[in-house]
Amino acid sequence: MEATHLNQIELAVRWRVSHRTLERWRWTGEGPRFVKLGGRVVYRLSDIEEYEQAMIRSSTPANGRLQQPTV
Repeated sequence: MEATHLNQIELAVRWRVSHRTLERWRWTGEGPRFVKLGGRVVYRLSDIEEYEQAMIRSSTPANGRLQQPTV
C-alpha cells in the first residue's frame, strides 16, 4: 500500500530541508497545505505534488522579483 500522507520528518527528507523549515513555513503560511490531526501534522501527497508543480520555474528574474504579465 502506497503512503498517501507524509509526516513532517518524511517531507523534510524528501525535500532535503530541516523539519524546522517546514514548521516555520506553516507558521508564516508558506509551503504546501497540511492536515492537523490532534497534535500531529501530516501532508497529503496530492498537496505536496501540487505545491511542487506550482514551484516549477524556467528562469530566475535578475532582480529577484517575478515580472507580472502586461495586458
